[in-house]
Amino acid sequence: MMNQILFSGVIGLFLTLVGTPLLIKLLARKGYGQFIRDDGPREHLSKRGTPTMGGIAFILATVAAYFLSKVITGKPPTFSGLLVLGLMVGMGLVGFLDDYIKIVKRRSLGLRAKAKMAGQLIVGIAFAVLSLMFPDARGNTPGSTKLSFITDFGWSIGPVLFVIWALFMILAMSNGVNLTDGLDGLATGASVLVFGAYTFIGVWQYQESCANAQTLTNPAACYEVRDPLDLAVVASALMGACLGFLWWNTSPAKIFMGDTGSLALGGVLTGLAILSRTELLVAIMGGLFVLITMSVVIQVGSFRLTGKRVFRMAPLQHHFELKGWSEVLVVVRFWIIQGICVIVGLGLFYAGWAAEK
Repeated sequence: MMNQILFSGVIGLFLTLVGTPLLIKLLARKGYGQFIRDDGPREHLSKRGTPTMGGIAFILATVAAYFLSKVITGKPPTFSGLLVLGLMVGMGLVGFLDDYIKIVKRRSLGLRAKAKMAGQLIVGIAFAVLSLMFPDARGNTPGSTKLSFITDFGWSIGPVLFVIWALFMILAMSNGVNLTDGLDGLATGASVLVFGAYTFIGVWQYQESCANAQTLTNPAACYEVRDPLDLAVVASALMGACLGFLWWNTSPAKIFMGDTGSLALGGVLTGLAILSRTELLVAIMGGLFVLITMSVVIQVGSFRLTGKRVFRMAPLQHHFELKGWSEVLVVVRFWIIQGICVIVGLGLFYAGWAAEK
């Protein structure tokens, strides 16, 4: 069973390593280059014209890696795996339309705010509603109407509030990754770390699944997750695909992921959190995305209330650039922060299991 995880990760890595340069040539030939703001760090002006919409590479690689791993191992796809992939592709499509309008139609703001929000809402609602369907033999649906940290807790909030909660998470995380995607390799490298953590969580939940309660030393500490191993397969495919993309996206970037990639990554990360019943834990393991999002909230709030800015520029990574840090220095130090967040998150996940045991 674990071969699926290995195959999906290796295939995802290989496909983006080989496929991304082909996409770079295609996008460069069509002139699909990145628009760079004039009010940002001056060093970024040299990036103008770099091919964007690179998220296409790891979205396609992830989907292909997932299904090829199924073909190789002879295992069928699960509803949980398909739902998470569907959320990624749907959010990626919204981001692609935004990028396409910015670059091809030469409209700097891309999709109008209402149209972009509508697209995200449609994709998010579809995911949330479908996640409460398709129960397995134990009656577990992919999603749960209970809130979760390292597992479900408390009473059910009901399907309507669950859909609203899921939408909030999807919008918050997808826009958080979007804000983080401002420096070469920053969002990609941070995502690799989080997807690696979710690969581990999926494997752990599979080994300690309540479906195997008769063989566990402490059935009280088991996990009621519908398809934990398949979530690990998806996370592994994402980790490999993002790692291969990072080879071309690291400084100096040959390609940017664009909104196509950032919205897809934020969406699929939220999908993994919801279906693995670690909804609140993802705020810790994706701590860098939360930190950068909060820097924008603080900057906008402070300026509107007092007329003064807290940071030289938001999102936070540009503040440190304007303080004189090199781009590579900011990226590596932010990766370290993200690594610490992942370690803390995994520590809390294990501590919760150990406490029950």
